[in-house]
Amino acid sequence: QQLRSEVIRVYKTLYHLGKEYPKGSLWFHNKLKNAFWRNRNETDPEKIKTLIAKGDFIVKELETLYYLRKYRTLKQRYYQ
Repeated sequence: QQLRSEVIRVYKTLYHLGKEYPKGSLWFHNKLKNAFWRNRNETDPEKIKTLIAKGDFIVKELETLYYLRKYRTLKQRYYQ
């Protein structure tokens, strides 16, 4: 039950972050759904924890990507 709620949390976070993805939200949401669908039958708690950690890593990477994109935009507007 605890792992299930963690998986749902990661999915919701990634889904929300995917709305601003450069290739488009539809592309990102399809990839996200397929990634979770491939692992839907996983029952090993250690494997699930590893997948959750990977999802959290991707969340951090996306947040960094968006931050850099906003920073570059501001830099271009004010320093050129």
